[in-house]
Amino acid sequence: MSDDFELDTKDLERRMDGAMTSLRTEFASLRTGRASASMLEPVMVDAYGAMTPINQVGTVNVPEPRMVTVNVWDKGLVNKVEKAIRESGLGINPQMNGTIIMLPIPELNEERRKELTKVAAQYAENARVAIRNVRRDGMDQIKKAKADGMSEDDQKFWETEVQEMTNLHIKSVDDALEAKQAEIMQV
Repeated sequence: MSDDFELDTKDLERRMDGAMTSLRTEFASLRTGRASASMLEPVMVDAYGAMTPINQVGTVNVPEPRMVTVNVWDKGLVNKVEKAIRESGLGINPQMNGTIIMLPIPELNEERRKELTKVAAQYAENARVAIRNVRRDGMDQIKKAKADGMSEDDQKFWETEVQEMTNLHIKSVDDALEAKQAEIMQV
């Protein structure tokens, strides 16, 4: 029984990669002075009793470099969309125009840039936590196999594999954070 244990490292790797993909999406939403439709991707709207991505309740456009517009399809959701944007932490003040919500993108000042680097650091920490949770799941599988009779050498081997994978992904998160913070602070 103990010789049959094979940790599904592909699954652990896939889940850690998922945390990195999520981090890249969150980083794309952080504005660096230019308008982009992706900056609204993490904004969720309470629509029809469920939290819904903003791009599923309206059309997001970038008509000019410093303006994003959201054309809300359902008139009843306009106020909820506006509230979601206001509370998202993007630092944008939505302006209503019927079913169209206009989001003028102000020039980033030094203080706002520092705030955005802190938000980026928080996103990176969330990704690190997700990666560590995957690591914990892998270690739990190894402990269970150890209890079922796996040898100590095998246990050490698998624990080292999982730890190396974790270290690699944590380093990727740190590198991505460093690059994003440099991009935000660039004037």
